[in-house]
Amino acid sequence: MAIKLRIPHRKSSVGQKRTLHDPVLRFALGSFLALTVIFVAFFSYFYVKYDRIIERRFNGPVFASAAKIYAAPRVAVVGEKADLRQIAAELRHAGYSDKSGESPMGSYRLAGSTIEVAPGPGSYHSPEAATIRVREGRVDSITAGSGSRLDAYELEPEMITSLFEGDQRSKRQVIHYNEMPRVLVDAVVAIEDRRFFQHSGVNFGRFLEAAWIDLTHQRHEQGGSTITMQLARGFFLTPRKTIKRKLTEMLIAIELEQKFSKQQIFEFYGNWVNLGQRGSFQISGFAEAARAYFNKDLKDITLPEAALLAGIIQGPSILSPYRHPERATERRNVVLDSMVETRAITREQADKAKATALTLAPPNVEASDAPYFVDLVRDTLIAKMPEREMNEQAYRIYTTLDPDLQRAAALAVETGIKLVDEQVTKRRTKRIKIAKGKYETRVEQGPQAQVALIAMDPHTGDVLALVGGRNYGWSQLNHAVAKRPTGSIFKPFVYAAAINTALDGSNPVFTPASIVPDQPSTFSYGDQIYEPRNYKEEYHGDVTARYALAMSLNNATVKLAEEVGYDKVVELAKSAGISSVKATPAMALGAYEATPLDMAAAYTTFANGGVRVSPVMVKSVRTSSGDPVMNFSAETRTVLDPRVAFVMTDMMEGVINSGLGVSAVRGRGFQQPAAGKTGSSHDGWFAGYTTNLLSIVWVGFDDYSDLHLSGAQTAAPIWTEFMKKAALLPRYAEMKPFPQPPGVVDVQLDKVTNLLAAPSCPQTYSSAFIVGTEPTTSCDQGGGFRGVLSRFFGLGNSEPQPPENGQPAEQKKKGFFGKIAGIFKEDKQSAPPPKPPDTGSH
Repeated sequence: MAIKLRIPHRKSSVGQKRTLHDPVLRFALGSFLALTVIFVAFFSYFYVKYDRIIERRFNGPVFASAAKIYAAPRVAVVGEKADLRQIAAELRHAGYSDKSGESPMGSYRLAGSTIEVAPGPGSYHSPEAATIRVREGRVDSITAGSGSRLDAYELEPEMITSLFEGDQRSKRQVIHYNEMPRVLVDAVVAIEDRRFFQHSGVNFGRFLEAAWIDLTHQRHEQGGSTITMQLARGFFLTPRKTIKRKLTEMLIAIELEQKFSKQQIFEFYGNWVNLGQRGSFQISGFAEAARAYFNKDLKDITLPEAALLAGIIQGPSILSPYRHPERATERRNVVLDSMVETRAITREQADKAKATALTLAPPNVEASDAPYFVDLVRDTLIAKMPEREMNEQAYRIYTTLDPDLQRAAALAVETGIKLVDEQVTKRRTKRIKIAKGKYETRVEQGPQAQVALIAMDPHTGDVLALVGGRNYGWSQLNHAVAKRPTGSIFKPFVYAAAINTALDGSNPVFTPASIVPDQPSTFSYGDQIYEPRNYKEEYHGDVTARYALAMSLNNATVKLAEEVGYDKVVELAKSAGISSVKATPAMALGAYEATPLDMAAAYTTFANGGVRVSPVMVKSVRTSSGDPVMNFSAETRTVLDPRVAFVMTDMMEGVINSGLGVSAVRGRGFQQPAAGKTGSSHDGWFAGYTTNLLSIVWVGFDDYSDLHLSGAQTAAPIWTEFMKKAALLPRYAEMKPFPQPPGVVDVQLDKVTNLLAAPSCPQTYSSAFIVGTEPTTSCDQGGGFRGVLSRFFGLGNSEPQPPENGQPAEQKKKGFFGKIAGIFKEDKQSAPPPKPPDTGSH
């Protein structure tokens, strides 16, 4: 069979050869090759460039380590008040779990009237387990894991916060991917990058869709960025939207995906992402956000909480659940719907989560973070070691802070400063005539009142709570360490110097019953004249020292300081730590400056039996493995004899029980034994203490303008609110009567003659005296005809009368029947003393 073959025409072959030599085709091929080479060169250059940048950035710790700051450990003591639920809550805050092996810090188990505490490998505080039994609200017994009986057991302290990263003012808790709950990962992936676990860094389909929407709408509406691209932008690029930045972002994202696993990338992202602001600090990472928004460890968050965190990523400011709860809730629900679409949860779970109300931690930063306290801790430590060393070594810093008491302080300040604002606004509100028969009510402009509160253990010096201002996010100026004129809370040092004459050989000897004139007086010192004035220029004639202190009488106090000797008062005050005072008449009324923290330390002299204890905020610094780096302890100095200190405490109990403090303290419901002193200069002060707690409150304006309100109206109500809250806490509930040292005697005196009471003198009051200085003449012996007239006509000097039902007694004009001072009249000077030489600023 014949086969036919078709041979191509030779002309066609010649034509193909001509085509390969076609100049147009050659130019096109050359251009393509050139562009390819250029592209490869540029790509290789930038690939290598960013490869090196990535290597440097991720070589070593990705995030700077931070030292962790811990509160004071709670100690369970046999016989003391305790609440098992509260102990369990504190252990949860310290990182313990109610399931064994779930947390490296440890676990606990509540069983009836006992709680079993089992520290884990991450605990460096209590190496041994223990069982605490509570009966009728008190610790009945503590049994160690070995079976031995214990008198006390120290629980794991709660972490307050971590040191912020230098000047960045951001806080983060770095955690690993396996510490992030699955519900959070699902929520973030559902709303931010559904194909995160499938794509290689860039979701090109989503990117092209977003680019098309941006192009058709003529503006940037769609991002199209994957989680990896967001991380690339956050670590290496600026947020400025340009084509070059977007291409670079994509390149870095691809490189990141080649170098790290998906879990590592999500871990970086979860520790880096910005989730809002708390105070003046940026919240970085999910772990820090969980603590900030819910006061929880990240592992404990619920489905609606996880959805809220994932939703905030889009706009941390406009979606803040504190400022915009409706927007935040709406966004949370969008995340929940997205999780249904990705099949991470069911519709029923989503609907149940949507029905859950936003439950946030209190927005009061002071209550949980104690930022002013932390700043002082930081200042204390960086004076002894570099901050970089503390953070790089991840030191554990154990402080004196009591979280429960800090919360009480923050809430008391939050409530009390609102009352101050109301009084300030009322004082600034004026009715102004604008036309004939027309008036307008206006509020004068002025500064906002600031506040400080310090609470200490008066026996150890431990600073248990500290609030340095009304809003840390608004002002980081710590008013607890800002110098201000001390006003009348300085007066007890004048009276202490007077009482001390019983022991230092001085003549005359002053006692609480010593008579001091309260009348307009002129005092000279050097070439200057000083003329103090009482509040509203009301004078009381001859009064006892006890009465003068209780009613905070200015002229009587300066006269007493003059008789005792200004130099003796200054010596005592400086020994107590008030270093700025000078031997002038104005010193007696608190014209010189000290900080609230200085005054808290000075008042330990009275509260601690005459021994001044320096404030302590840091107990120890340890390595991450628990080895001690440095320890701190309080310094003590004997300032007064215990007998003098007790007599002063007894006199300051009179301030609260029957003097200027009665309405602000007793009238507001605080009934435990306490001593204190009101104070006013341009500011308001209150200093007070019980057997187990000392607290100072200051209120004033930053510009030094006059508050025009007394300490009894401003600072004392805050102090009272704080002490009422403290008394509800088991460890501070037992505020007992002040223990009386040997060498002191309580004496009943007649209110009219201030002599020993007798059956014929039924109106009496009690006062403490150093043995040998008490009156020896009775009221029916010492005055003869004058004594009879005194009792009959009401002459003489009497102990201030406590008001009925906590309300101040009405002021009576001085005349034949004497004068009883109004309880709620404060000790302000109508003619302020000359300002002493500047001794410091704040």
